[in-house]
Amino acid sequence: MKKQIAYLSIFSFLILISCGGGDKTAPAPPPEQETHEHEGQSQEIQEPDAAEPEEHEHQDLHLSPQKQKEWGVVVGSAARQDVASQITLPGVLSLNQNRTAYISSLVGGKVVSLAADLGYRVRKGQALLMINSPEFVQAQADFLQTVAKLNLSQKEYERAKILFKEKAIEEREFLRREAEFEKLSTEVGGLGSILHSYGFDHEQTEKLIEKCISRKSDDNLCELADPNLPILSPLNGTITFRDVIVGEHVEPNKVLFTVSDLRTLWALLDAYEKDLPFINKDSQVIILLSLYPDKEFKGKIAYISDTVDEKLRTIKIRVEVKNDQGLLKPNMYIQGVIENKAAGQELLAVPEEAVQTLNGEKIVFILEDKDVFVVQHVELGKKIGNRRIIAHGLKEGQKIVIQGAFKLKAELNKGTFGQAHVH
Repeated sequence: MKKQIAYLSIFSFLILISCGGGDKTAPAPPPEQETHEHEGQSQEIQEPDAAEPEEHEHQDLHLSPQKQKEWGVVVGSAARQDVASQITLPGVLSLNQNRTAYISSLVGGKVVSLAADLGYRVRKGQALLMINSPEFVQAQADFLQTVAKLNLSQKEYERAKILFKEKAIEEREFLRREAEFEKLSTEVGGLGSILHSYGFDHEQTEKLIEKCISRKSDDNLCELADPNLPILSPLNGTITFRDVIVGEHVEPNKVLFTVSDLRTLWALLDAYEKDLPFINKDSQVIILLSLYPDKEFKGKIAYISDTVDEKLRTIKIRVEVKNDQGLLKPNMYIQGVIENKAAGQELLAVPEEAVQTLNGEKIVFILEDKDVFVVQHVELGKKIGNRRIIAHGLKEGQKIVIQGAFKLKAELNKGTFGQAHVH
């Protein structure tokens, strides 16, 4: 019995300990821990507000109209542009082969003088060099000998007509002399054509014939011929290639000069098969070069290839480009922007120069008042030619700085702009 009472006492004592010992309470958490938990709950409540886009500081610049003029600040309107049907293609410039001549000599000979060099602008019919050619001498001699025979044959034919009319000769003799005269006339025409192909005009040919008629009977016909053959330019243009020196013996198969009219060039563009539905000969084309970022050169599609390159899977597009100022050079790399107005989506676009980078973000300057420019942050879309699509941050018709924006940004960064203020 005593043992049972002892066991009950021990058991009751253990229960009292496990229940916390009566009125004692658990210690309060440290103040630091309580504060931290409270702040954590506060942050969780404010989390949706933190996801809202961050607002930028409002920055503006005051610039007098006089200062705007001095700095070349130009203001324009943000406008929409049909860009969905624009395709930008890589390409290269080349000579306009329809206005280019590859000049060689039609006879072999020795170069005795040069009258033109690279970069020279020459006229049609202007002599580029002189060649001493025995073959040319022989062509003149053959012509003169045939002319001499023709003159004699003509006299015999005229006499034969009189004699045949008087029945002093038989018809066979008359026809023989007539056939001989016609034969020699044809030969003179053929030999004259050869001289014309060498560059002889009709006036030079007539002078050569006069020499033949006025010659003495003991004169050698070859001595009447001029051995020096001038090589003439067949068109107006600029010499873009030369491969000849004085004293060199040249043959007909060698190109001596290239003359091209550089007022127009060809832009050879590479289009992919997927681009073909948006390209036709009525499409407008603008040629762009990184060398002249502020200039656009208009062109017209002259030819769309009928075949696809087997390896590159591209189609050649030939565009004729005006080059009146001479800024474009053959073999320059270019980009061709082909515009098709038949369909498309209008998007807001501004000149690329209007967009600047400030603190790593893209901005434009909006004219808020006649002398107040406000910094406006924007999001950009793709580049179309020398213009940039504005995806967000700008409205159609807003007045923005399209020239001189870099100067405004530089002054803003320096913080030395007299009337600038940030708030």
